[in-house]
Amino acid sequence: MARRSRGPFAAAAAGLVTVRDWLRFAVSRFTEAGLHFGHGTQDAYDEAAYLVLHTLRLPLDRLEPFLDARLTRAEAAALAAVLDRRVQERIPAAYLTGEAWLGDLRFKVDPRVIVPRSFIAELLRERLSPWVVDPDAVAAVLDLCTGSGCLAIAAALAFPSARVDAADVSAGALAVARENVEAYGLRDRVRLVRSDLFAALGGERYDVIVSNPPYVDAPSMRALPAEHRHEPRIALAGGKDGLACVRRILDAARAHLTGDGILVVEIGHNREALEAAYPRLPFTWLDTSAGDEHVFLLRRADLPGA
Repeated sequence: MARRSRGPFAAAAAGLVTVRDWLRFAVSRFTEAGLHFGHGTQDAYDEAAYLVLHTLRLPLDRLEPFLDARLTRAEAAALAAVLDRRVQERIPAAYLTGEAWLGDLRFKVDPRVIVPRSFIAELLRERLSPWVVDPDAVAAVLDLCTGSGCLAIAAALAFPSARVDAADVSAGALAVARENVEAYGLRDRVRLVRSDLFAALGGERYDVIVSNPPYVDAPSMRALPAEHRHEPRIALAGGKDGLACVRRILDAARAHLTGDGILVVEIGHNREALEAAYPRLPFTWLDTSAGDEHVFLLRRADLPGA
């Protein structure tokens, strides 16, 4: 049964007849409410279209044929409930629908994990070329701070011969990751490990380590939009300068990489701070859709401990 709504959408439902009506009204209300986007969509129109299509069980890539379709009373009630929650409770759309997308990959999500949005997923679609010369020769991959398991799954698909360890300190996150791993039929190749970074991994070594760790610095944590406050704090907060977790990864990664292994880490907007903290490390900054300031690569020989 749809959750009863008492917000602006429920109040206006009688005057909203078609999908076009609902979409227009949703864009107006989202803009008026000053919602924050960035959990899979970038503006009010895209978010409204996604929520309308998903709630009405329509193909997410085909809005035009349905714009003049009239809603049933039950459909209108369901749509009003979802859209009112988005406005009134500032819940990210992914938590309302229970899913998130990274490119063509769909993942189950809920508030036990952050909404997947890592730029590393783009690099994995290219199989980390040219840094990985022979993707089929990659035998072992580690995804640190796996959350929903999205990067571990993307890595398993990119490197079909590899076993993949997906590590996270959160039991709740690993439960979500398990559902995603099973949905992709990767149970035999992706191992879920409850671990505070490398702590429970023993002497395991990997050809590739990827991580999208907590990296939001303290001032930014205090200024987070309401939507981000629905996400688990442990997956966001990176300490005073955003580098608390990154430092621990850099200190320990060398011992867990094979001879030619590489480390790929996403650090948000902390490039300047990281380079100031480690002026002698030869970071390679990788190009993504957001530029070359968010993801770095280091080879084992370049890491501390050599």
